[in-house]
Amino acid sequence: MPAEASSSRPASPALTERQAARRRRILQASAQLAGRGGFDAVQMREVAESSQVALGTLYRYFPSKVHLLVATMQDQLEQMHGTLRKKPPAGDTAAERVAETLMRAFRALQREPQLADAMVRALTFADRSVSPEVDQVSRQTTAIILDAMGLEHPGPEQLSAVRVIEHTWHSALITWLSGRASIAQVKRDIETACRLIDLTDPATGP
Repeated sequence: MPAEASSSRPASPALTERQAARRRRILQASAQLAGRGGFDAVQMREVAESSQVALGTLYRYFPSKVHLLVATMQDQLEQMHGTLRKKPPAGDTAAERVAETLMRAFRALQREPQLADAMVRALTFADRSVSPEVDQVSRQTTAIILDAMGLEHPGPEQLSAVRVIEHTWHSALITWLSGRASIAQVKRDIETACRLIDLTDPATGP
């Protein structure tokens, strides 16, 4: 889910422990409501009530439902990343490891289809005002892929391959959610895109 980085906004100040706990409750409430009823079930007033924060406070953290659901996706990906680090992929090549990693992430979303659909719809609806949140999703997805590759300092061609893989993973998720692709097709598409890693690996180049 790559996006161009937004350089026009200053970095947000670090949250206090209390603010971070409040933000965590908001994101948990968002995920629970979306998991039960999808995009339409996430109503800001209900999120505020479920997370025990004032509605005005919720809007200070997340100006709209789209901001909230995109941030929820970043949070879900961060949790997946932690799980993946505890049990790294076992493929022999970087391409195999990335494909395995992305399929594990995909299956995690598959278990919560209404939540996945809500988050993907929010990404689709996101306009320029949501750029910082979309950037966070992209950075988290990139970090997951680079971890699977075992690469700390990717070159320009490798980063380009990662962006294409991210696009493919996102598109595969959309086509599966809309019923236009089977899990088998998703797996084939992801594995095909991941072969770009081998093409950009200096060790395997001419």
